[in-house]
Amino acid sequence: MVKTEKNILSIADLSIGYGSKTIAQNINFDLEAGMLCGIVGINGIGKSTLLRTLGGFQAKLSGTILLNDEPLEKYTSTALSKELSVVLTEQPASKNLTVQELIALGRQPYTNWLGTLTQEDKQQIQTSLDSFLLNDLRNNKCHELSDGQLQRVLVARAMAQDTSLILLDEPTTHLDLYHKVQILKMLQALAHDKQKTILFTTHEIELAIQLCDRILILDGKNHPFGDPCQLIEEKHFDKLFPSEMVQFDAKTGSFKVNK
Repeated sequence: MVKTEKNILSIADLSIGYGSKTIAQNINFDLEAGMLCGIVGINGIGKSTLLRTLGGFQAKLSGTILLNDEPLEKYTSTALSKELSVVLTEQPASKNLTVQELIALGRQPYTNWLGTLTQEDKQQIQTSLDSFLLNDLRNNKCHELSDGQLQRVLVARAMAQDTSLILLDEPTTHLDLYHKVQILKMLQALAHDKQKTILFTTHEIELAIQLCDRILILDGKNHPFGDPCQLIEEKHFDKLFPSEMVQFDAKTGSFKVNK
């Protein structure tokens, strides 16, 4: 993986929540191009709230969010759509579209008012179909797809949007182990090969430890961030769940149930 010095995303002293209700505060981390980063933590700790705040779907309470060195709030919606793509847990309303048509929606920020696809747009769509093994399904309606296939289509649409930052909320929900690994390895390849910065929330902590370049642990206090091996050495995963129920095994990078 080729690393650059430029931070695509820089977060400083960020507080997130709704109105007067603070969900999490004092969040700090930076991400460079070509990095795959997982956000982990217990239910209700603020993972999805953080992702929605970074995506501009809800306002931050305080702190700084810099996207390519510019404050997030300075972007117009059109400009933001060329720098940031988002895949949320909600199912798309357009499931009657074909796979190719849904992926083509990722090119909307670049098309003219008629929505005419240029040769470059078509090439981006084809590259996304190739990268996520969707050529054989390109003419299938999205409502005909399995959960794993549809998730690949949604990520492929984000890839076709060709933004420097991609945010995904629980991209492996409802998938079996094989397809969880498949999606995460495809995201890893997209980050490393295309120099995209990919940030995703997940409950698959053990897979994140194995595949991510960085992990952000939302723990309600200090929110540790770093290389997975570093976080293991500093025993941050040991404190993630109540120890009387689950314990983290640093040697295997996995959680063991106390019997």
